[in-house]
Amino acid sequence: MESVRISKYFTDCGVMSRRAADGAVERGEVKINGVTAELGQKVTPGVDTVTWKGKNIVLPATAAKLTVMLNKPRGYLTTLSDDKGRHTVAELVADAGVRLYPVGRLDMDSDGLLILTNDGDLANRLSHPSHDVDKVYLAYVDGHVTAEQMNNMTLPIEIDGKMTSPACVRKAAYNQVETALEVTIHDGRNRQVRRLCEREGLHVRKLTRVAEGPLLLGELEEGKWRKLSDKEIRKLKEKSHA
Repeated sequence: MESVRISKYFTDCGVMSRRAADGAVERGEVKINGVTAELGQKVTPGVDTVTWKGKNIVLPATAAKLTVMLNKPRGYLTTLSDDKGRHTVAELVADAGVRLYPVGRLDMDSDGLLILTNDGDLANRLSHPSHDVDKVYLAYVDGHVTAEQMNNMTLPIEIDGKMTSPACVRKAAYNQVETALEVTIHDGRNRQVRRLCEREGLHVRKLTRVAEGPLLLGELEEGKWRKLSDKEIRKLKEKSHA
């Protein structure tokens, strides 16, 4: 079999994206034939032995590629395991028949649309910075929100030393208790929507991701998942340039 870069090997195995794999290599977590791997190093699947944190990473021989949309409930971590025993999204897709990996982040206190897949190439494409798609959230905040506050929320915010792209904000609904804001972002950085709200002194009661690129959460029941169609996957890939 043809040799491939170690980062691509990890995506082919459905373990993590290429960027994440490079990070694991840099941290010295990856070994090839018992020797600590180097960035860009190549391996031959089926010949070389690859381990990550002591665990053998083997290319699946027959596992069919599967990509799903999950309506993640609040209280679930977007990870496959947790050493504190908290609930994870892996529990919700355990009946899929194959091991699926979350693409992107959705914090524990948020709910809504989350993509999971065992297609390493697709995961890498969707995680790449060039995968420029809108992510739409409904943020339910206390009380009334002024036009000035909404305008300020569109302005970039610094997260982890980098400025985000401008957001789009509109009022979706309002009553005497709370306001529902539809917030559209491009970056999807760590707790970005919550930080925009907090900057304006707005308390978020509930945050739901309702769309990502061509995908709409729709009427998918909370805690349930559905397989993405070939057409939906093709549209996702059209937005990817990795």
